[in-house]
Amino acid sequence: MESPSAPAPRGLVSRQGILLAVLLFTFWTRPTTAQLAIVSTNAAVGDDVILRIRNNPPDASGYFWYRGEGAEASRYIAFFSLDIKVTERGPKYTGRETINKEGCLQIKKVTLRDAGMYTVVIFLHNSKKEIGFGRLNVYEPVRVPTLLASITTATENKDAVVMTCYTNAISTKWLLDAESLQLKERMKLSWNNRILTIDPVRREDAGYYQCEVSNPISSADSVAIELHVKY
Repeated sequence: MESPSAPAPRGLVSRQGILLAVLLFTFWTRPTTAQLAIVSTNAAVGDDVILRIRNNPPDASGYFWYRGEGAEASRYIAFFSLDIKVTERGPKYTGRETINKEGCLQIKKVTLRDAGMYTVVIFLHNSKKEIGFGRLNVYEPVRVPTLLASITTATENKDAVVMTCYTNAISTKWLLDAESLQLKERMKLSWNNRILTIDPVRREDAGYYQCEVSNPISSADSVAIELHVKY
């Protein structure tokens, strides 16, 4: 298998620190026990995050970090040498990234543009290298959803009710009288669970409806709408 196109650690090149020199006679190595990886991380916009390394090899000598999946020079963020404690920066460095002494990538005040795959290439003291991948997910805090109903007073076995939950969240859950709504055959969810249709309405459907929305970093409930059922 071809080795990733990572630049060589500074300790292996000239005094001028030319990081993009060709590294000769290096070999690809696979972990013997567990797969090297970047721990996938969820963060809110504006958070400071650390992309940690799972199964970090104990004999590491340097760390290269890249945006995206793959060790391409155009995606290069930064390199840190454990041996000589030197950091070099690449074209994808924004001024917010640092590599700590464990080789983990720290990013200050993440934005939605920071979300995506990351690659780390770790050079070992035996002149071999390993590669790992992981994802950073960045979310905006969810806003309080708006719940609207086609009607709030319905006639049993005659009318249908359509409730719509307007939200920027990725997950929507429905509540009736502050408890999880148990869907019946007459109920249907659509539009990523943001629309609840009850057709026809029955007396046991009366009560206070809410939509509860969330993403991996926050959640919010709508104001309740009371549904009255005449019979």
